[in-house]
Amino acid sequence: MKKITTLFLSALLLPVVILAQSQATNNLQKKFENSFSLYFYKNTLRMLNQEDNKEFDELVKNIDKMKFVMIDKTENKFSAVDYKKLLKSYSAEEYDEVMTSRFDGKNFDIYLKDQKGSTLGTVMLVNDSSKLFVLDILGTIDVSKASKFFTSLNESSELGQKLKSFMAKDEKTKKKKSKEVVVD
Repeated sequence: MKKITTLFLSALLLPVVILAQSQATNNLQKKFENSFSLYFYKNTLRMLNQEDNKEFDELVKNIDKMKFVMIDKTENKFSAVDYKKLLKSYSAEEYDEVMTSRFDGKNFDIYLKDQKGSTLGTVMLVNDSSKLFVLDILGTIDVSKASKFFTSLNESSELGQKLKSFMAKDEKTKKKKSKEVVVD
């Protein structure tokens, strides 16, 4: 009876374990508590498509859930060494690096985790000199269109405004700090 109960509980918990997003992304967000993060589900992503762009719908069709994390690298002292450790932590979770590219001054690293030919997760890291964006996706995107996907998210009216607001707040803080004068 105990064996049957254990099997039953395992069957109930298995979908939760499979559908959990990357622990590396969760650890990154915990480590940098002032990071900006959002969660999206399939319907939320489709709602971002206010122009009814069929290409955007095609890009998000295989996404069940997405966690978006943005970190100000300067403010958080996030270094190249930290980035390499982050990439290693995805590899340790059995994510495979499938693509590295550069677009509009940003580096894109894409990792996939699949099981028996069925993709469980995609992690897209968009890295520039001052920001790190992590898109931890349950599901998959067409990796050849990764930069288009990121650009579409960034240009989407609601999300784009929130991102620009976050970045503008960050720039105002930097300008204010640079204007501070110490008087003895």
